[in-house]
Amino acid sequence: MAGLNSDTPTPQSLTVHGQSRVLEVAFSDGAQFRIPFELMRIYSPSAEVAGHGPGQEVLQTGKRDVELDSLEPVGNYAVQPRFSDGHDTGIFSWDYLYFLGAQQEQLWADYERRLREAGIERDAAMPGKAAPGCSH
Repeated sequence: MAGLNSDTPTPQSLTVHGQSRVLEVAFSDGAQFRIPFELMRIYSPSAEVAGHGPGQEVLQTGKRDVELDSLEPVGNYAVQPRFSDGHDTGIFSWDYLYFLGAQQEQLWADYERRLREAGIERDAAMPGKAAPGCSH
């Protein structure tokens, strides 16, 4: 499972900033990131978002104002957020949080490109349909 690699920097602090909707993470290697809740939500590693295999990703929209209702530890390797839209199935390993923080610029660019290609607005409501094979 991701996050169990001994070379992965570990968080020294996690701070939820509700007003600005960012998760601030300081890692053991000195890196510090402010990861927007929206970015976490649209790149959730859950099957509901990532799909069950390559090409099955579900483009997330309408998540600009999503909030983080809770952030629960998962062992010593990850956290599981509960978002204000009810999404709570993504487990964010330390290395995945590091990836989100370090690659924010590229991830936003990829997201905007995918929106353009799909002809969908960032703030459009999500269709009421889950990824195939998901119970969510």
